[in-house]
Amino acid sequence: MTMTVITENRHQYNLLSDSSRGAGGKYTHSNTQQLWVTGVSPPVSLIVSPSRTQHFTSVSLSLSCEDQSNSTGWRVRRYTDSGRLEDCSSLRRGSQTGSTCTIRPTNASHTGVYWCQSESGQKHHPVNITVHSGVILESPVHPVTEGDHLTLRCLYRHTTAPNLRADFYKDGSLIQNQTTEMNITTVSKSHEGFYSCKHPERGASPKSWISVRRVSNEHCLFDSESQMSVLNILSSVLAACPYLLVTVVLIYRCCRMRVASVEEETSV
Repeated sequence: MTMTVITENRHQYNLLSDSSRGAGGKYTHSNTQQLWVTGVSPPVSLIVSPSRTQHFTSVSLSLSCEDQSNSTGWRVRRYTDSGRLEDCSSLRRGSQTGSTCTIRPTNASHTGVYWCQSESGQKHHPVNITVHSGVILESPVHPVTEGDHLTLRCLYRHTTAPNLRADFYKDGSLIQNQTTEMNITTVSKSHEGFYSCKHPERGASPKSWISVRRVSNEHCLFDSESQMSVLNILSSVLAACPYLLVTVVLIYRCCRMRVASVEEETSV
């Protein structure tokens, strides 16, 4: 199986060959290519609309680089099946306006790995995009975080209701049959893999890789430290309560004694 590997902060994004995808075009390159994506905290996100990795042919597809620092110069680029790097404007039916790439109408040749690239050459958020004429799997564009909810659907545009009652597969094995959607209530690392769906009459979707992102140690440490801080504050308050109560009682008694003394003097 041939594939293109793009690495971002030790995460790999694989562009699969047709033997694994099950749809569209030919990938003639045989050597693994590596595109190193710089930066620990990506300042830009690739927003795909519709928000899924698989798309129908003959529709409109938008890919936009949203920059958190509000700087300009980001553009959408693609790795082609022949091993070349392309700008959005170089794609057939593709146009670039600012940091947004619009492809209209889509066809199978638009399948590939897309990402945001700055004027200085920084690359962020590579995403596998598959364009298919038949059944497609609705799956998330970016990695899912452990503990999140995940819903997968099987779509076919030539029916009144786009959601098909289909079988769902993970790594080639049937995991759920004859349902309109597959739900994973609490995602874990074990759910990572290749997913697809199949309808007995409409056919099967291409495969999509679903990546699961672990909760970072820094986040856990922050949560732990926050919990400890709250517990320390509560412990301090509870420990001080008896002393505060004694102080209030003593002040109250002193006030009562002073009032009683004034009343006695007045009566005399």
